[in-house]
Amino acid sequence: MKTIRFCVIALFAIAGVFPVIAQDATGSGSTKGENWSSYYYVNVPLEKVYPHRLGYVISYLKGGSQIGTAYLPMKWFDEAGGKGDLVNLESGANWPYMTVYYKDGAFSHVRLFVRKNLNHQSWGNIPQGAQIDEKFDIEELKLEY
Repeated sequence: MKTIRFCVIALFAIAGVFPVIAQDATGSGSTKGENWSSYYYVNVPLEKVYPHRLGYVISYLKGGSQIGTAYLPMKWFDEAGGKGDLVNLESGANWPYMTVYYKDGAFSHVRLFVRKNLNHQSWGNIPQGAQIDEKFDIEELKLEY
């Protein structure tokens, strides 16, 4: 009898604590735009990554099974706090991708997630004699989706 009484009291005590510790979602403004971040991101699957002395040429998947091309200058990745981060992926199931961050609708920075092993099939080589140097002279990334 004492055990049942103890269990009933413990149940009411636990049930009484939940409303006290629960977060009030409507009072915190989480459903209103005033507390939302000004950043948003887009994950873009990559088809190939081509290293170049001035940066990376990226072949990425657009909507409708089409392929787009983006040029990411090396200077974005060399500077601390620059516009680019290079993240090396170990072997596993993850296919290379990039995450493009926007702040207030304008390009902010990009994170390039690539395989560490340059022999992976996601890495490619730019044909010799390709004249693409001027394509790396950009300040922001504009992708076609």
